[in-house]
Amino acid sequence: MVASQVHLVRHGEVFNPDGILYGRLSGFGLSKLGHRMAQAAADDLAERGRPITALRVSPLQRTRESAAPIAAAFGLEPIVDERIMEPTNRFEGTKMKLAVRKPAYWPYLVNPLRPSWGEPYVSIERRMLLAVHDAFESVDSGDVVLVSHQLPIWVTHLSVAGERYPHDPRKRRCVLSSITTFELAAAVAPETASETGEPSAAAPSGRLGNTPESQRLTEVSYVEPAASLLVAATDVGAV
Repeated sequence: MVASQVHLVRHGEVFNPDGILYGRLSGFGLSKLGHRMAQAAADDLAERGRPITALRVSPLQRTRESAAPIAAAFGLEPIVDERIMEPTNRFEGTKMKLAVRKPAYWPYLVNPLRPSWGEPYVSIERRMLLAVHDAFESVDSGDVVLVSHQLPIWVTHLSVAGERYPHDPRKRRCVLSSITTFELAAAVAPETASETGEPSAAAPSGRLGNTPESQRLTEVSYVEPAASLLVAATDVGAV
C-alpha cells in the first residue's frame, strides 16, 4: 500500500519589508498575514475529510511555520526533508531589480534555460520527484503533505504536465499557501526535459527513469485556500 495523494503546500506570506530575495537565508519567517494564510491551508486540508498521515517540510523557517497549523490539525510531527527546500540563487540577499543593473551580476544571466543564476531546473525536478515518490511510499495509507516553496512546486507541475522549464516567474500558478495535489497513475509515452528545458526521450515527465510504469505522477487539483487574503499580501523574495 502507498499514500493515496501527496499535497504540495506553499508557505504563507513572509515578513520581508525590504523586498529582499531571501532564498535560503535564515531569519525570514511568516508575517501575521502569512500565519493566517497557513491556517487557511490547514483548514482546507481538514475540510476535505481525507486522512493526512504524514507531514514533511522544508527546513526553512517560513515552511516550518506554515506547517505548524497542519501538524496541529492532524496531530502530526513534521519531518524535515531538505529535498523540498528553496533552490540556490546567485541573487540571494539582494533586491533583484538593483542586482541586474550591476555588471558583476551579468554573467549569471547568460543562460535562462538552465538557469545560469541558480540551481538547474533539472536538478530541482530530480530532487522534488524523489521527494514526492518517497512520500507516496512512506505511509501504508492516507495522504502526505509536503510544505515547500514556489519554484520547486512549479517545476514539479511543469514536469508532470510535460511542459518546458524556462518561464516567466510572474506567471507561475503557485500563490501563497496554495495546494497542488498529485496521485499515482499509469505512465504514458516517454518524455522528459533536458538541462536546456527541451524534451528528451529518457523517461516520462513526472516519473523517475528507474520507477515502474505504475509510478507516474498525475496532478489532480490546485486550490488557493488563502485567495481572499492575497489582495493584501506581498509576494516578493521567492527565487
